[in-house]
Amino acid sequence: MSLLHSKIIGKGKPLIILHGFLGMSDNWKTLGNFYAESGFEVHLVDQRNHGRSFHAESFSYELMSADLLYYLQYHKIERSQIIGHSMGGKTAMFFALHNPENVHKLIIADIAPKYYSVHHQEILEGLHSVNLNEISSRKEAEEQLGLYIKDFGIRQFLLKNLYRKTRDSFDWRMNLPVLSAHVEEVGASTPEDKEFKGETLFLKGGKSNYLTMDDIPLITKLFPNTTIESIENAGHWLHAENPKQFIEFSMNFLDPS
Repeated sequence: MSLLHSKIIGKGKPLIILHGFLGMSDNWKTLGNFYAESGFEVHLVDQRNHGRSFHAESFSYELMSADLLYYLQYHKIERSQIIGHSMGGKTAMFFALHNPENVHKLIIADIAPKYYSVHHQEILEGLHSVNLNEISSRKEAEEQLGLYIKDFGIRQFLLKNLYRKTRDSFDWRMNLPVLSAHVEEVGASTPEDKEFKGETLFLKGGKSNYLTMDDIPLITKLFPNTTIESIENAGHWLHAENPKQFIEFSMNFLDPS
């Protein structure tokens, strides 16, 4: 079995951080450094087909949960606290429901355990529109993405995946063909026949509609020991849009001792 790539910083109790769809561990570098300085051994993990982790033809939460279990076993981590954002939150929920003995505390950032319909079409079309053999700069890639994606912040987020493969060519770090083919898996719901009784904190973006009041009954059914908090003036990328409040809520919840 292949091992997920990660950056490990700090010393203390292990804290696993899982990024969202089309993201990577680097997205959490600033917060990861803060947690490391606060007494945690922080594992910034790239999930399969993302970042510097392995590419595979298969992609599902069941597989990403198995990847995480193997990662913990490899690093001899019996129990960990986990932060998961968006797709990473779904992986974290799936993992906790199936492996509750391996999870101490759980933070889920702006995602619910429900099914989400596919809503990344424009982003994927924009990524596919970039001709990696013809562009000569990141600026050209951004200009092409701008025809599909108007939000500057989202374009910059996506362009973190672009790297110079050779002196004369670029490539994406994510496995774009496989992620496009299996995009419906990103919205899959978590199992409803299990529960995680450990302490869980759901953080929602105050301006995001990913997690609503209608989701609370399902959340509390699967995660009965749950607290839900809202991050002010933040959308789906709540950890980047209001890091101060994200850190405040998470540090009050996590156990560094």
